[in-house]
Parts: sequence; C-alpha cells; structure tokens
Amino acid sequence: MKHYYSLNDHLKRVFGEKVYKLSLDLGLTCPNRDGSLDTRGCIFCLAGSSHFASQCGNMAERIEKARSLVAKKTKAEKFIAYFQSYTNTYAPTEYLRRVFYEVIGRDDIVGLSIATRPDCLPDDVIALLSELNGIKPVWVELGLQTANEVTAEYIRRCYKNEVYVDAVKRLKREGIQTVTHIIIGLPGESESDALASVALAVAAGTDGVKLQLLHVLEGTDLCVDYNKGSFSALTLDEYMDILFSCIEHLPEDVVVHRITGDAPKAHLVAPLWSGDKKTVMNTISREMERRGLKQGSKTGDFCNDIIQKA
Repeated sequence: MKHYYSLNDHLKRVFGEKVYKLSLDLGLTCPNRDGSLDTRGCIFCLAGSSHFASQCGNMAERIEKARSLVAKKTKAEKFIAYFQSYTNTYAPTEYLRRVFYEVIGRDDIVGLSIATRPDCLPDDVIALLSELNGIKPVWVELGLQTANEVTAEYIRRCYKNEVYVDAVKRLKREGIQTVTHIIIGLPGESESDALASVALAVAAGTDGVKLQLLHVLEGTDLCVDYNKGSFSALTLDEYMDILFSCIEHLPEDVVVHRITGDAPKAHLVAPLWSGDKKTVMNTISREMERRGLKQGSKTGDFCNDIIQKA
C-alpha cells in the first residue's frame, strides 16, 4: 500500500496539535508587474486576486481579521502566518525584517510560510530567513508551476528552471524548508509534463509540494486564449488521473500541502466543476480509497485540511 505524507500529519508532527494558516497580505508587488521583467504578470494571474488575504489596517489588525475568519471553522489557537499574495520577499530587507519579526514574535504564531519567486531571494534575504528560522519554523513557497521551459515562457514565468533549482539548494543549505507550487493542466501539457515537474522539484530537494489545478479566471490573458479555443480545461476525471499519478510518484517524506484549491467564483470561467468543493472532495476521497493510498489521518480529514489550510 502506498503511503504519503499529508500536511495534516506534518503539522501535528511538528507542532503537536492542529494548526491553521492565516493568510496575510504584505501589500507587495512582483517583478512581473512592476516593469522589472514585465508589466502584465503571469498569464493566469488576476491582479488583486488574493481573495483569501486580509488587507485591512496594520499587521496586527490584519492578523486579528484573519483569525476572526478562521474562528468560523476551528477553535485553534496556534497559527502559521501565511504571506500569500504576490512576491513576499520582493522588498527592501529592512522592511521585511521589521514585518516578519513583528509577526514571528507573537505567541499565537508558531511559524511563517512565505510565498515568493525563486529569482527574488538575494543573499541578504536568505540570511534574514535563516535568522527567523532559528526562532520558529519558516517555510518558503516557490512557484515553479512547470518544468517545461516552453510552457514557462508562454505563462510568462520569466526565469529558467536552474534559477528555481539554485534557490531550493540555497534555502536548504540554511535549513529552511521549501514548498514547490506545480500547476496541473497548463495549456499543451500532459500527464508526463506534470510528472516531469514533480521530478524536477524532488531532484532539487523540495520538502513539500502544492499541486494546483489550473483555473481560468475572467480578466486574465489566459482567459483570452481559452475563449479563442486555444486549449481546453481538464475534466474532473482527467485531473484526478494526473493528480494521483503525481502523488504516487512522490517520495514518502515529501509533504503534500495541497491537492486542489479554490478560485474566486465571481471570476471563474473554467473548469466550472472546480467550484463545487463538496463534489471535488468526495471524488478525491473515493479515488484515494480506490488507489489504496494510506496516511496517518482519515482521508476525509486530509481533504478538508488541504483545502482549508492552503
């Protein structure tokens, strides 16, 4: 029977209890938007689309706002501060130092999860992350998306695979855990492309993966191509086949942080089935059972955990 390492199991192992993420917005931009590399962003990215992140007031107020949202789901008192939207190391180091130290010093925050680009990790930022990691656990989430360089150029990723590999290795040398984002269903890609992306992430030394269905959102350049008929969105069955093939190819010590994700329904164009979370979760549970996948917690808990925390 194939075993895999779920985020729920990992959090309980590291922190000894159930821990939830608080999505926070640093108000930063991205080199793909400010003109450093491009002004349009990645082809699938909707400007201002971090619909889970609280942007109100100062950081203390943002944390309290995020806590109030999570309180509707759980009585948890310990949280990971998740800096989610755009590129959260793309700022002067002293600004990052002030904000990250303010957050990591809170008793209710047990760690930081920082989403960024691998080309936005200069040595002084990695040194800061290493300092923080000496206080409480720090995860750095890197948006690889695909190992296919042709696709990467199409989606305007604006860096080569070797930049990602180098970033993982530099972070690992400092003892900082890395989580790699991979998108399943990018235009022109097949199951073999998804498996190649997983293989690259594993070979680089990633500690975890987020496997994300491609969402086509209204107002993006990707949506323009979709409306032209340039590509088709995955069906639910197609996504399940590729998703679980990827999971089955992961080493058992690589944490599965995400197996699906929500898109803002007001902007979702395709695939529309992804907006029905209950059906998606039930399908995931059945497919896990059919494939004999085993983990430490119940399958249903795993599905809830992945979707709610990520």
